[in-house]
Amino acid sequence: MPVNLNRRQALAAGALTAGALAASSFGSSRPLFANEGAAIKLPKGKAEHCIFLWLGGGAGQIDTWDPKAQGDPTAKKAGSMYKAIDTAVAGTQVCEFLSRSATVLDRMNIVRSVHHEVIDEHAAATNRVHTGRPTAGTVVYPSIGSIVAHERGAAGEGVPAYVLIGYPNVTRGPGFLGAKHSYIYLTDTKSGPVGLSRPPEITSERQARREKLLAEVRQHYSAAKTDETIKNYDATIEEMLKLAGPNFGKVFALENEADTLRNRYGGEFGQRCLLARRLCQSGVRFVEVSHNLNFLNGTGWDVHNDGMLKQHDLITELDHALATLVEDLEQQKMLDKTLIVVATEFGRPAGFDGGGGRGHHSKSYSMVLAGGGLKNGLTIGSTDELAMKIVDRPVSIPDFHATICWSLGIDPHKELYAGDRPVPITDGGHPIAELFA
Repeated sequence: MPVNLNRRQALAAGALTAGALAASSFGSSRPLFANEGAAIKLPKGKAEHCIFLWLGGGAGQIDTWDPKAQGDPTAKKAGSMYKAIDTAVAGTQVCEFLSRSATVLDRMNIVRSVHHEVIDEHAAATNRVHTGRPTAGTVVYPSIGSIVAHERGAAGEGVPAYVLIGYPNVTRGPGFLGAKHSYIYLTDTKSGPVGLSRPPEITSERQARREKLLAEVRQHYSAAKTDETIKNYDATIEEMLKLAGPNFGKVFALENEADTLRNRYGGEFGQRCLLARRLCQSGVRFVEVSHNLNFLNGTGWDVHNDGMLKQHDLITELDHALATLVEDLEQQKMLDKTLIVVATEFGRPAGFDGGGGRGHHSKSYSMVLAGGGLKNGLTIGSTDELAMKIVDRPVSIPDFHATICWSLGIDPHKELYAGDRPVPITDGGHPIAELFA
């Protein structure tokens, strides 16, 4: 049976019941294996870490993970920009510039039927994918990284639970969970967390005096513990002091890795992926690495007009780093306990714009899950001949979040609290059941 599952094949294999089949109709975010509010009847995930690779700008599914017949931007013929190649998963092809990832696709899963309704706004779509919800006027929702940090905490001593190597903003933040569950932000791989280190002139004695003064300030404001600003500041200071020691700094010594491995990872983005592996080894629970940092084509993944001309460079850079990360984690015996997520805010339409690029498309696009103890080597969902419409097995953003949570042993239906208001971890999402069978 091909691994690209459709409903008929899954039913024949005994994976779905007739009732679940009806529940999976396109346009519904209802679960395949559970009723709304019911307990999840799936083996609980065993992943301990998550590396979240963010393709900011909107990576086009038709030019990466869901290739179709080739088009022609000059003739305005809709279709893929590049040729498709076979992979380690029978029946599944990817873009020719994902050649290294193609060889390890049996350790990965392509989800080709992700969808949401935000099309025109990059910021709103980025928020949707990071928080799993639309923005609200009364509540600032936490990001998936902060949820994991809140629920699992750090897996080691003297390290943060959540590290961001990319662009800090509210979409990656803790929302109503508070600063304690926010990220440590890193600017590059060379200097390490310089903001966490004491300046040379601050001796241990001076630091001790400062901490004594801080303790007095805390005592003075002890009666004002309901003040969120003070509480968040206090939590941030406490976290920074924990991380200022030498142990966390050693994680950033990438020069201790073999040159052959560093070369396989590639440039700055690849080195950030290598750092992400080292951070997970140290006990960091969730690491986000942004891949729009170099803007190799002038626009990143936002390939309107001439941005399309060097999109293949972005894809190649992603390919080298991702494939090496999978192989490296496997060699370190960490792949089964480290979930890799390749995510983006939306995809791209099959047609070309006036300048030869592509617009935005959120009704059907692809994201990837790898390792993490999942049943890997599957291709979830399918799209029509131009990757514009979902043909089978739609996966909502809440479902995608629920899958990440469940793989990390987090109940996606658990309620957190924004003040007195109960807020479920996901907005009615349910794990992609096939990945846990």
